[in-house]
Amino acid sequence: MADIPLGCYTIKSHGAQIARLHMYDWIILVLLAVIDGLLNIIEPFHRFVGKDMMTDLRYPLQGNTVPFWAVPVIGIVLPCAIFGGIYFKKKNFYDLHHGILGSILYSVLITAVITDAIKDGVGRPRPDFFWRCFPDGKDLYDNVTTGVLCHGEKSVIKEGHKSFPSGHASSALVAVSRVDDYWHHWQDVFAGAIIGLTVASFCYLQFFPYPFDADGASPFYQFTSQ
Repeated sequence: MADIPLGCYTIKSHGAQIARLHMYDWIILVLLAVIDGLLNIIEPFHRFVGKDMMTDLRYPLQGNTVPFWAVPVIGIVLPCAIFGGIYFKKKNFYDLHHGILGSILYSVLITAVITDAIKDGVGRPRPDFFWRCFPDGKDLYDNVTTGVLCHGEKSVIKEGHKSFPSGHASSALVAVSRVDDYWHHWQDVFAGAIIGLTVASFCYLQFFPYPFDADGASPFYQFTSQ
């Protein structure tokens, strides 16, 4: 096992040094947040939805079993609180910083950008698209193409074109509820879970060894620090 310098690495003693070393990482995180914000503003691709497709898109429009606000709490706030508690016990700012930066923020933001970019590009309708498109239950179709002529609320219809992949499944263990609530097809949830698992594993391994490695208890940078 590598020699790891012992002692306290507090925010006061090492905070400024680590902040300087990872300044560009934090800038990249801000850029990722801006990109994801723009992806949520732009209009997604409106995939053709015909009358004969509505049989599979007529599930009831209902609320979320796991509300939207709970996802960042489960995926970001709770892990950061746990990391903070460990920091106050171990006094190791390397662990705290790299855990939040790599294991949480990079994972969440990269996953969000990938997921939302695919959502906008694919434009797959949600299982409850019929009721988003025709909230009064009176369907209307083009006489030539048989495509839908939606008269629902624009923002609700926009969200209805963002089924694939599931962002909730990418960021937290709420995948089953997304199918139960008819917000996603099972394929959306499966793809979202794969994206989340892959990105989270990749980001973690940029800052930490494999968990079962002999040196897996500390971030890479600590091995070379004095």
